[in-house]
Amino acid sequence: MKSLYAAAAFALASSSAFAQNAALTTQIAKLSGQQEAKVVAWRRDFHEHPELGNQETRTAGIIAAELKKLGLEVQTNVARTGVVGILRGGKPGRVVALRADMDALPVTESNSLPFASKARTTYNGQEVGVMHACGHDTHVAMLLGAAQVLSQMKKDLPGTVKFIFQPAEEGSLPGQEGGARLMVKEGALENPKVDAIFGVHINAQTEVGTLRYRPGGEMASSDVFNIKVKGKSAHGAYPWLSVDPVVTAAQIILGLQTIVSRQVQLTEDAAVLTVGMVHGGVRNNIIPEQVELTGTIRSLNKEMQQKIWEAIRRTATNIAESAGATAEVDIVNYAPITFNDPRLTEQMLPSLQRAAGPSNVELQKAVMGAEDFAYFQEKVPGLFVFVGGMPKGKNPDETAPHHTPGFFIDESGLTLGVKTLATLATDYLTAAKK
Repeated sequence: MKSLYAAAAFALASSSAFAQNAALTTQIAKLSGQQEAKVVAWRRDFHEHPELGNQETRTAGIIAAELKKLGLEVQTNVARTGVVGILRGGKPGRVVALRADMDALPVTESNSLPFASKARTTYNGQEVGVMHACGHDTHVAMLLGAAQVLSQMKKDLPGTVKFIFQPAEEGSLPGQEGGARLMVKEGALENPKVDAIFGVHINAQTEVGTLRYRPGGEMASSDVFNIKVKGKSAHGAYPWLSVDPVVTAAQIILGLQTIVSRQVQLTEDAAVLTVGMVHGGVRNNIIPEQVELTGTIRSLNKEMQQKIWEAIRRTATNIAESAGATAEVDIVNYAPITFNDPRLTEQMLPSLQRAAGPSNVELQKAVMGAEDFAYFQEKVPGLFVFVGGMPKGKNPDETAPHHTPGFFIDESGLTLGVKTLATLATDYLTAAKK
């Protein structure tokens, strides 16, 4: 008899929760639709006026002003240019954070949009354009839209929502610390202490209306390596008088390619090692004294990451020594693995399905791109979701990828991002009370 009562009570509670979630979903969908024009206008403004990492002063000013209009508590200059807004619900409860990144990239836009970026800057000694070539303009607009929606639901929210607008996701200027790591250091997850965090990323190869997610390791860790190969300079006509760092560097580049292909077990997890920059020499007939190699390491496994670090040092120094040269190896971690907490992911999957429709939520393979959202996930359980930004019917292989001059987003996908953020926040807060 007790089991019958328990089953009946569970069924009643489940029915009540379903009805509550259905009502919230309907309300969020309605409010999100009402914000669509405003969200698109914000996105176009940010796209036309992009700012590089730790320079997002105009963007941050607009964000702070919009949050203050909603009556939120607003903190500015967090991690240099970051903004944090705090929305306290009408009832006590947990604290959830929603995050968007703000910075653009040193890319010259090739699109002929009426709001295309014409901004210019000097980056690494070169004059170049500035462009939101990764969709951070859409992230800011979508999170501002979610703040609008949740503010209108304030009295019914059991808990607190923190809106984290983060600078420098793409990295800081040389010698500067920034991004999510600095936001964590400066207390973005404290006062009040965050229990869980959610973030979304627009994707130009995912069709509008679609959400993609993955429990566990979703995006790779990212490391930057720098190798200085030092030899002995000589006239190009007399190479035997030199210790040629150019030839040695070439041998090191080829040697590095055997690390992933021959020295790590790729059946465990994927890894990538790429040399992206080679600098050395000033004239065709002078063998230089030094050549510098810079590149990136990507891994989905912490142990594999450390093995690759060790293999780079061993390979570079030993090849250099065999040529009579030396190699100084420096490796810096940019971002850990973006790791979606499996339990939180399972808990919030129904929320994603309500936001987009069950048939529009897809499990995706891990990707080798990186996200410093991972620093937040190291401190609290987090879930990072991809939102479709590719026009319906397009071939993903024929669309311009992220970080390129032709990067394009279909703005009809922004409302789903607003709905997703608002739904994740409300469902997490209403699921349980502290």
